[in-house]
Amino acid sequence: MIRPSRRGAGGRFALVSLFIALATVVFGAGPVPAADTGGNWWEPTARPAPDSQINVTGAPFKGTDAQGKVRGFIDAHNHLMSNEGFGGRMICGQTFSEAGAADALKDCPEHYPDGSGALFEHLTGGDNGHHDPVGWPTFKDWPAYKSLSHQQNYYAWVERAWRGGQRVLVNDLVTNGLICSLLPRDRGCDEMDAIRVEARKSYELQDYVDRMYGGPGKGWFRIVTDSAQARSVIEQGKLAVVLGVETSEPFGCKMILDVPQCSQADIDKGLDELYGLGVRSMFLCHKFDNALCGVRFDSGTTGVAVNIGQFLSTGTFWATEKCAGPQHDNPIGLATVLPALAEKLPAGVTVPSYASDAQCNKRGLTRLGEYAVKGMMQRGMMLELDHMSVKAASRALDMLEAEEYPGVISSHSWMDRDWTDRVYGLGGFVAQYMSGAQGFIGEAAQKADLRRKYGVGLGYGTDMNGVGGWPAPVGADAPNAVKYPFRSFDGGSVLDRQVTGERTWDFNTDGGAHNGLVPDWIEQIRLTPGGPGVVDELSRGAESYLTTWKKTEKHEMGVDLASGQPTSASTSEWWNPFVNYSPGRAVDGDTGSRWASEWNDDQWWQVDLGTERRVGRVTLDWETAYGRAYRIELSDDGANWRTAWSTDSGDGGYDTAEFASQPARYVRIHGERRGTGWGYSLYEVKVTRS
Repeated sequence: MIRPSRRGAGGRFALVSLFIALATVVFGAGPVPAADTGGNWWEPTARPAPDSQINVTGAPFKGTDAQGKVRGFIDAHNHLMSNEGFGGRMICGQTFSEAGAADALKDCPEHYPDGSGALFEHLTGGDNGHHDPVGWPTFKDWPAYKSLSHQQNYYAWVERAWRGGQRVLVNDLVTNGLICSLLPRDRGCDEMDAIRVEARKSYELQDYVDRMYGGPGKGWFRIVTDSAQARSVIEQGKLAVVLGVETSEPFGCKMILDVPQCSQADIDKGLDELYGLGVRSMFLCHKFDNALCGVRFDSGTTGVAVNIGQFLSTGTFWATEKCAGPQHDNPIGLATVLPALAEKLPAGVTVPSYASDAQCNKRGLTRLGEYAVKGMMQRGMMLELDHMSVKAASRALDMLEAEEYPGVISSHSWMDRDWTDRVYGLGGFVAQYMSGAQGFIGEAAQKADLRRKYGVGLGYGTDMNGVGGWPAPVGADAPNAVKYPFRSFDGGSVLDRQVTGERTWDFNTDGGAHNGLVPDWIEQIRLTPGGPGVVDELSRGAESYLTTWKKTEKHEMGVDLASGQPTSASTSEWWNPFVNYSPGRAVDGDTGSRWASEWNDDQWWQVDLGTERRVGRVTLDWETAYGRAYRIELSDDGANWRTAWSTDSGDGGYDTAEFASQPARYVRIHGERRGTGWGYSLYEVKVTRS
């Protein structure tokens, strides 16, 4: 590789500064015989050489508890293969190698000989301008809790986390095309291509572990595609691995100058492909607004950098508005925080400033995004909410609640309290970011009453390899310092300090440097005031996740009794000769079409179900012109009407009217008072039994 000269360092610094600030949030020897296992099923018959130690003794717990529930922790947000994303050169080191740890755990070429070329590491605070790039066997400077560019998920470290009690791991396949384009890289920057590579490498890791244990299906690392498989794996004492996706342009759905670059057909094709790869959960947007949804802003310096990245990727900056409710997106930050970043913008383009009282992204869930949410529901996939804007997340929750769909996840501390209640109310799952022990306990306490209310456990999201930052060391003399060796939460295993090559890690002095130290972090939580109860909740996290997943799989979309049926209305808007606003547009299955009335309060829309049917729920997808006060009426003959439900506080968006199921042939939405100066306008009306 040609090393960069020192000329133009300021320009390079600005470019890399942009990349860094973006990246911080975006996220041959053959096998040799292992020691005599003595019939211990959890020990392999061979490992690659050289390799890391695990430093755990004792059998991993199997089976279920007295109530028939699985035990164990869940890491709901991890990136095992992000070294394969971003062009292959953002995370240095591999998760595994046939040639062993010496080959897998090597620094990026540009970091040699003394780390001075590792601008990413410098600017994120991982070193002071230099670091020792040597990995195996010395590991002098990496991995480390504040190093954001080095592998944290070497397979043996993942194995130690499993041996310490983890039973579910969500492996989010991750990349970002813009960041890739700013980096040295080994491959192209198409995001879907990167997702395919990461999925393939995940299955290769499963095969790699299996070979150590004697053949297919025998290893502890098991990729699962349904909740029953996952439960079976955990009951065997092994690790159930679920594939997810966290990327900025899924299915090519980016925006360029507010023009979507994908279609409904692209979404269907993409969802089918991901499902075929084994993906069962995903984010629809991440960091940059795309054709599916607006994002929840990042704040401070990072927010400025990501906003510039959004402009370079999409041609538009974030646009804000006053929030409609108590939730708000993060403050973006001032454009003056990193002025060097502005140099990357075209001449005459500056980062906009934002009003302090306008902290919500104008962009919510787009019609294509709604189509993707429905597509995920139809396929039984779980939707990740955390990176959605307030507007997008609110709309998504409305849609999920309208279908009573339980497949909703918040995996790393981006969920407001009252929305946590809504997630739990649907049957969804919530995890917290892997922060320091005291902070983690404090955050857990804020929502403990909700977990008791719904009888659920708690998860954590380590975000390993996700360039986010991890718990700092507390010191060997801290009151909650881990005392080695210690026992796992179930008491069946003993864990000592973790050793890889010549390096011994101690959580007290090294913090959360890599995935193998997660059990040590949990032990530190246990030793912190308030911690034992949190560890107990964490031990029930895997069961809660599986419960959400099973409910998602069993969910059946309600049959829409109104779809394609005859409709009529008091009036239809007619002033635009090029657009059809007739009443049938509200039952045509196209969320891009709508019925619209004239601009008066007393208006109605109705559907003839064709024959008498039991009706117990009506879902309304309002356009901007919504009903403030309206009622749902039922009739057997189309002449005599009875009120089944009413409201005088409609707020637009998705409204779901539920009432005692009863027979009717005709259903009418009768507007009494408008919510705007326009009339009433409905994209879709869905009528179901309950």
